[in-house]
Amino acid sequence: MKWDTLEEEPCSLARTVAVIGDRWSLLILRECFLRIRRFDDFQASLGITRHLLADRLKKLVRFGVLRKIPYQEAPKRYEYILTQKGLDLYPIIMSIVHWGNIHMVDARAGRCCTNTRPAGRCSTLSWCARNAASR
Repeated sequence: MKWDTLEEEPCSLARTVAVIGDRWSLLILRECFLRIRRFDDFQASLGITRHLLADRLKKLVRFGVLRKIPYQEAPKRYEYILTQKGLDLYPIIMSIVHWGNIHMVDARAGRCCTNTRPAGRCSTLSWCARNAASR
């Protein structure tokens, strides 16, 4: 299997990895769940290059995980909004966070979203999402 042809594989896991299997796509999705929607806000939060961010956002839109909605005409600027397909990734992302809280704990950083259970709600992420609008 080649990385650029994973989406054509008969395996559902391989096709899923084609969409969300790189580190930047997962981190962009984390930011989406924290209600980040605009290109410059993604870039500031993640420290990702403009080229790489544009590429990953385009891929997530192409696969129907995000949709682009214009919020400014001159110059044309977009917000990136989770679709239902994207929202359905929430329990998967939280399962990854839960795994990390168990197996990747760093005493210096502590746990992320300490009240997680697989496929459950995260009280910390929910709090962050409610308060992210003030950013």
